[in-house]
Amino acid sequence: MLSSTADNLFWAARYAERAGNVARGIGVASRMAAVSARLGDEVGEWRALLTATGGDASFHRKYPAPTGDAVVHWLVFDHDNPSGILPCFEAARHNGRAVRTALTVDMWEALNDGWTHLRQLTPDAVEGEALPELLGWVRDRVTLFNGAAQETMLRTEAWRFVRLGTMLERADNTARLLDVRHQLFEPDAAEAVDYVQLQAVLRSVSALRSYQWIYRDRLAAPKIAELMILRPELPRGLAACLGQVAAMLDAIADGQGGRRGECHRQAGLLAAELRYGRIDDILGEGLHAFLTRTIARTAELGAAIEDFYIRH
Repeated sequence: MLSSTADNLFWAARYAERAGNVARGIGVASRMAAVSARLGDEVGEWRALLTATGGDASFHRKYPAPTGDAVVHWLVFDHDNPSGILPCFEAARHNGRAVRTALTVDMWEALNDGWTHLRQLTPDAVEGEALPELLGWVRDRVTLFNGAAQETMLRTEAWRFVRLGTMLERADNTARLLDVRHQLFEPDAAEAVDYVQLQAVLRSVSALRSYQWIYRDRLAAPKIAELMILRPELPRGLAACLGQVAAMLDAIADGQGGRRGECHRQAGLLAAELRYGRIDDILGEGLHAFLTRTIARTAELGAAIEDFYIRH
């Protein structure tokens, strides 16, 4: 496969996944802001979402304060935000169009129809009861793209680079969402943690029912951290996502005669640490320190993949 084709597939998948992740984050922040407003800390929820999406510095250069309306506009429409939903769909469509024949019809339609719909929206599409409807539509569109990739693509290198992009982006998002609420998992926070806050952490990765299925117990911060970091059953968990990244890189290497590089070493090490890690050790070290390091290592892994397969 040409490196340019791999690049476009990799980033089309990453941008599509990012759009869906931002939609999930807005939905959770909106619900939590309504709860926090009664306690006088509505802005805190929107500020946390900005931090999770990595756009807080850019946001504050353009908007005076992280109000709900400003943050939602920034994360949905604003073209100055490369991680916004509309810009992500536009970038995913641009990458997909460059390799149109490598995508299936269903994958292309998910990107193209999504972009066409979003660019026609007016600001009132995110006001009041219209916001949850739009966010659900975005999540459905991304699910359609991912599902089409799983159901309609041949298991060739093209599919593996799409899968790489999706899983790497998903791992980064899960680590960021967990990190912005790392205070909930500190040992001295156990008595003060609100049940609704723990629910919000799980809802951010659509894992509330998964938690109940696996643990069959009341919500507990250490178990939530274990589920989102170490349990391989959770599709959006770090262990599952980074395990898939390592598996895809190995499959690509095997198809190319066994040629491997730094990205394979990094992916294998990350996957192994999560596979054999213990949540007590992670919480003992400090969840924030662990997640900060994991976010940095995931970014380094993405750069190493591009260095080895795309920019070589």
